[in-house]
Amino acid sequence: MSLNAYLPIAIMFLLVLVFGAISMLMSRWLVTQNPTPEKLEPYECGIVPLQEPLQRFPVKFYMVAMLFVLFDIEIVFLFAWASRFDSLGWYGVAAVGIFTLLLVETLVYVWKRGALDWNVSSRRRRQVVPRFEEAA
Repeated sequence: MSLNAYLPIAIMFLLVLVFGAISMLMSRWLVTQNPTPEKLEPYECGIVPLQEPLQRFPVKFYMVAMLFVLFDIEIVFLFAWASRFDSLGWYGVAAVGIFTLLLVETLVYVWKRGALDWNVSSRRRRQVVPRFEEAA
């Protein structure tokens, strides 16, 4: 295969780079720099916050968000496999079987570790254990 076969890809890559650079430069040159106090204030759901939150977001919130993205991306792989199901044959079925087993194993691990448990009072590590003096 000669390098002439890659010429359209190289031209398209150069066009993308040029278009990106021109877009960035034009947006920088054409925009008016007029920051007002209203523009510099934080904007969140249309309401200006009057105070900082009383507590930080728990790590559970971020764990569930990351797990959602992770499992969502894995489902995209299953859709790609389903679109080529006929041409992959038994090799594809075995590969997706292993993939699904690992997916289910990950879900069971996360479930057992308590990443999906939002009921803090029922967790073993949060239960109050009576001290020795109180038990006697």
